[in-house]
Amino acid sequence: MSTDENDTAEDSSASPRTQSVDVVVVGAGTSGCYAAATIANAGYDVTIVERKPEEEAGHIACGDALKGADAFPEAIPKSKIEPAFTNTEVDHGRFEIPQEDTVLDIPVPGELAVIDRWEYGRLIIEGAEEAGADLHYDTVVQDVKQDDDGTVTGIVAKHDGEVVEYDADIVIDGAGSLSLLQDKVDFSDATFDTNVSYQHFSSAYREVVEVPEPVEWSDALVFKPAEVAAGYVWYFPRTETEINAGLGFQMTEEPMKLVDDLKRDLRERPEFEGAEVIDKLGAALPTRRPYDSATAPGYMAVGDAAAHVNPTTGGGIAGAAYAGKYAGEQAAIALDAGDVSEELLWRYNQRVMDHFGGRYASLDVYNILSTAVDVDDLMGLIASIPGEKLAEALYSGTTSFGPVLLAQTAASSYGHWSRIYEFFKIKRLADELLAHYGRYPSRPSALEGWQVERDRIMDDIYELTGADPKY
Repeated sequence: MSTDENDTAEDSSASPRTQSVDVVVVGAGTSGCYAAATIANAGYDVTIVERKPEEEAGHIACGDALKGADAFPEAIPKSKIEPAFTNTEVDHGRFEIPQEDTVLDIPVPGELAVIDRWEYGRLIIEGAEEAGADLHYDTVVQDVKQDDDGTVTGIVAKHDGEVVEYDADIVIDGAGSLSLLQDKVDFSDATFDTNVSYQHFSSAYREVVEVPEPVEWSDALVFKPAEVAAGYVWYFPRTETEINAGLGFQMTEEPMKLVDDLKRDLRERPEFEGAEVIDKLGAALPTRRPYDSATAPGYMAVGDAAAHVNPTTGGGIAGAAYAGKYAGEQAAIALDAGDVSEELLWRYNQRVMDHFGGRYASLDVYNILSTAVDVDDLMGLIASIPGEKLAEALYSGTTSFGPVLLAQTAASSYGHWSRIYEFFKIKRLADELLAHYGRYPSRPSALEGWQVERDRIMDDIYELTGADPKY
């Protein structure tokens, strides 16, 4: 059970207050709330520490688009979060290519929705509390506690100027991109992935704007390449008149003036004439493969803190929810066994890789490609392919990229045949990489051997694309 221990020293005001809990979760985002709800449902005491005040909690910069809305973990019932689904009519992507004066409609399989992210954030916090988790707002993590053997045993935080120590059997890091906790933990005796650079992330900025008249593309997610390589602008309709407008770029590129560049694009679009900005926010997000390992003794990282994000779109809500579920379930197993070793927590890594981690790693191949090709050339190729054929290439098997696609689009893709064949070869390597992730090891001791073969495939990808090594 959770306990508060008052210091009995004469100068108690100078001593930290200590709370003991089975699990402490850092961050009240999607992954943190689903992890906490899962643990609470299993009968264990869990506390979420959130740096924001209660009235701001859940307010996160996000594109607001959600794919896979039909299959969320039940730790927080879908019925709980459905009021935040403001547009469930979206069913395709609308890809604008100004260089080619072309608009390409690309069908997207599965359930799509655009959400009110702040309302969604409030609802998942409520869901975690209803499951039995404690929420501590205005609590900023300062340090991580760790035993001499490397086991993480809690965190040190500050609330209203007071130092609070949380002693916990397990710490779950849901603190987001470039998590502070990972700078504080000594991972030298763990497999936890430390091959992480700021260049593996994107900088993004978004505004929610209210427009006077309904937009004609209210059933689509609109994408447009930005002026720099590996950057894009998005327009996602929460409703017919409330639009999430944003842009971002990979930190491998020269920085964009995000606010100015977005405002210029908004001014150039007639449908945004007279628009009113009702919210604005910026953030960093992962555009890299998931961490090879997100575990250490007594510690798991989830969601953005472990790069559980589609690296080509930045979409991470559904993945974060499932990462939270898997981490929460493995935490309960570890607590049942009285064993928080990495060996026992490892199954969490396996479930992430089996479900979506391997797919995200294979998609990162196209991120790598984007840093090595001419943007205008790439846009010309995409513009030459009918939307339904491009959708098949993106969502079906290996044969869809290459000879079959070339034959089906021979007339329109004339002049791009060599590029299509190159994409076919890249797709084959991406599929080889995905198959290798299907052989992700069942124990920590086998990780290094698995990485050697994965890195061999990556070397082939760098050689084919001409891209600089990313990792």
